[in-house]
Order: sequence, then structure tokens, then C-alpha cells
Amino acid sequence: MVMSTLVIGIIWLIVGAVLGYALRTLFAQNKVKSAEQEADKILKKAHDKLEEATKKEKEIVLEAKEEIAKLRDKFEREEQQRRTELTDIEKRLRQKDETLDRRTEELDRKQESIIKQDAEIKEVREEILKIRNQQEEKLSSIAKLSKEEAKDLLLKRTEKEAKDEILKVMRDIEDKAREEADDKARDIIGSAIQRYAGEVAAESTTNVVQLPADDLKGRVIGKEGRNIQAFERATGVDLIVDDTPGVVVISGFDPVRRAIAKKALEKLVADGRIQPARIEEVVEKAKKEINDSIKKAGEEAVLELGLTGLPADLIKIIGRLHYRTSYGQNILQHSIEAAHLAGMMASQIGADIRLTKLATLLHDVGKALDHEFEGTHIDLSRDIAIKYGLPQEVIHAIEVSHEGSGGPSSAIDFLSMAADAISASRPGARRESLEQ
Repeated sequence: MVMSTLVIGIIWLIVGAVLGYALRTLFAQNKVKSAEQEADKILKKAHDKLEEATKKEKEIVLEAKEEIAKLRDKFEREEQQRRTELTDIEKRLRQKDETLDRRTEELDRKQESIIKQDAEIKEVREEILKIRNQQEEKLSSIAKLSKEEAKDLLLKRTEKEAKDEILKVMRDIEDKAREEADDKARDIIGSAIQRYAGEVAAESTTNVVQLPADDLKGRVIGKEGRNIQAFERATGVDLIVDDTPGVVVISGFDPVRRAIAKKALEKLVADGRIQPARIEEVVEKAKKEINDSIKKAGEEAVLELGLTGLPADLIKIIGRLHYRTSYGQNILQHSIEAAHLAGMMASQIGADIRLTKLATLLHDVGKALDHEFEGTHIDLSRDIAIKYGLPQEVIHAIEVSHEGSGGPSSAIDFLSMAADAISASRPGARRESLEQ
């Protein structure tokens, strides 16, 4: 029993040992197989990476080859272009050389021709001198005069005949020029008068303000005359309130002040509030409006005549002429009209149109200044032109505009004076003081 049990134990030991060996062998095989699979994977990855690297390397090589090919083509094109340019340059140089050679040959031929002509001229000159000497000898033997005596006699006779002929020609030219000048002047003046389409009678300023009702006169005068006194102090004019129905008369030597007073009084009458404080406020507004209208009148005048670019202060002085009159004729309108006429006449005789217009427009500009400035309006006009740096031709034309300072000497002087006279003498342009 014990023996059989022992045998059975030995058998199980042997079986266990065999099973253990078998299991270890199986585990070992599995590990080897796993290791082989892992190795296969690693090798496959390495192979794939190698193939990818090889592919990229091939692509890089292909790109490099393509770039090299492009650079080679570019270099060849540039080289071909340079060769073409060099060929063209060489061609032009050869043409220039050929041209220079031809010109050199022409110059040589011309030089030879000139040398021949000089020689011929010398021969002709010597022949002429020889003939003249022979004639002088014959003349001296015939007249029994020396060469110098014959020359003096001939010169005197020639001089007398030439003087008579010149005087006759000069008289004919002067007579013809005088006739043609008179006809031409009439044509130019007549054409200028017909072409200018300005109004015949210029507008006149007024010093009368209409009242809608007579009871407003008392309000204009105010309590104890305070309103009328305040108005006269603010405007510098005299206000005449008399028995004339529906009107108030503004009196003053300065037309600009009269214009300010007229506009202010019209505003006060329309508003109805007439008191010292209100009067000062309205007068200030009227001054600003009149100054603006003066500036606008000057700008419109220079723009109408095409005389842009003048100083702003000078334009404002020109605008003040709108409030100046001479024998009922508005001076600004007169100056514009005369400038148009002078410009049209200047265009027909070829004189400077701009300077002619400018001189004519400013010939009476001194009248825009009030009594605070001393001197005649001609002197004041000249001083204004000098102050604003106007050309000397304009200054001189202003000085002689009323036949002063030595008289006219240039076309601009004559044209300015003629245009001034034409504008002032047109029928209806001016009214006598007695009529006004």
C-alpha cells in the first residue's frame, strides 16, 4: 500500500515536472513569438520611415533639379537679352560712326567750297577796287578835282537830295498816319461804346426814409429829444424831422454814414422799439452790414473786370466807391464802365488789357477816402496805388488821369483818360447839381 502510494506520488511528480516543463516551454515560445512580432513591427516602422525619408529625399532632389533648371533658363534668357542689347549698341555705334564719317566728309567739302569762294571773292574785290580807282582817276581828270574834293562834292549833293526826299516822305507818312489814326481811333471808340452794354444812367443814393405813419416821428424824436440825439451821436449824421408827411430826412457829408443811418433807421421803424440802447445796437448791426456790402461791392467789381489777386484792403476801398457820387453818377459804376471801355480799346490796339483796366478802375479811388485824408483825390489815388505796390504804369496813368503831372505818355494813359471821358459824357450818365 505504501509502495503503491509512493509510486503514485512519483508518477505525479514526474507528470508535474513534465507539465511544468511543457508550460515553461509554451510560455517561452509565446514570449519569443511576441518578441518576434514586436521586432517585426519595429522593422516595419523603420522600413516605412526609411521609404518615407527616401521619398522626401527624392522630392527634394526633384525640386532642386527643377529650381536649377529654372535658374539655368533664366540665366540663359538674361544672357540672350544682354547679347541682344550689346548687338543693338554695336549697331547704333556703327551707324553713328557712319553718320560722323558722312558729316566729316560734308564739312570737308563745304570747307573746300568756302575756301574757293573766299578766293573768288578776293579776286572780285580786287577787280572792283581796280575799276573804282580807274573811275576815280577818270573823274578827277575830267572835273579837274582831286579825289577828296570830288568825294566832298558828291556827298554834299547826295546829302541835300536825301534830306529833301526824307522830308517829303516824312510829311507823306505823317499825313497818312494822322488820317489813319483819326479813323482808327473813331472806329475803336465807337466799337467799345457799342460793345459795352451798361446802364446809361447810374443809380443815385437817397437820404430819405419813408415812415408808415406820422405818429412814428414822435417816437423817433423821443422824450425830450433823447432818441434823435442818441441816433445822431451813433451815426454822425443830422436827422431832420419836419412837417413833411411820412418822411424823415438824413443829412450828412459822408455817404457811408448816411447809408448806415438809413439802414439803421429803417430797421428801428420796422421794429418799433426806438430807445437809446436799442439805437446803439441797431446802428452797430447796420455798420457791419454796410461794411459787408462794401466788401462785396469791391469783390464783384474786380471779379467782373477779371482783376483778381488784388489786396483785400484795396478791394474794400474800391467797394467804398459804391457810396460816392459825382454829379449824380455812382463813381463805382462809372469806374467799372470806364474800365470795360478801356479794356476793349486796349485789346484792339495791342496794349496791356489788365494794366489798362486796373489803371482806369483806380483813377478815382481817392474819392473813397473821407475828409480825414488831406490832398486831392488824384494825389490820394496815386498814394493808394503806391501803398499797395501797383505797377508804375498804373501809378502814372492815375497821376495824369485828369491832365496833370506832365500829361499822358503811354497807351495806358491815353486809354484811361479816353474811357473816363466817354463814360462821364454819355447822355444821362450825369446830372447837373442844380437839377439834383
